[in-house]
Amino acid sequence: MNRRTFLTTSIAASAAVLLSGCGFHLRGHSAMPSLPALTLEGDINSTTAQQLRARLTQLGTEIRPDAPWRVTLGTPSLLERRIGSDSRASREHELVLSTTLSVQQRQTNAYALNSSNVSVSRTIRVNDDDLLNRETLFNEAERSLARELAQRIVERLVNIKGVE
Repeated sequence: MNRRTFLTTSIAASAAVLLSGCGFHLRGHSAMPSLPALTLEGDINSTTAQQLRARLTQLGTEIRPDAPWRVTLGTPSLLERRIGSDSRASREHELVLSTTLSVQQRQTNAYALNSSNVSVSRTIRVNDDDLLNRETLFNEAERSLARELAQRIVERLVNIKGVE
């Protein structure tokens, strides 16, 4: 083993030991606690609702109609705002996808969360003269925002006291 390989391996091993010693771990599937069975209500046909259903299923959360907790989603709204001047060059657009979220316990009808706004945003640069590419960029951004919004909703659900 030559000196360079030995040093590289030693540094990588030392970094791994240091990071594991301080409690560092990568975010992912194991980092999210499990959620109880949920019922999805409201606008369940939107892209955001489909992404939420997929994310909850991926985390092992059971989704069934008689679940002890009801999650009601509002209709997601996409707000687009142009940033910058009105020149004919490329322009930045801020996209904000938001929805309302309510979480209710079926047994007591008590709300753990009532009509709370949840939103995510992204800024994209688009050339308004290139209509085909413009539409593609907006569609990709909207799908990405739906995934982010679903993840933000899951994070909200995990942090609600009493939902266990």
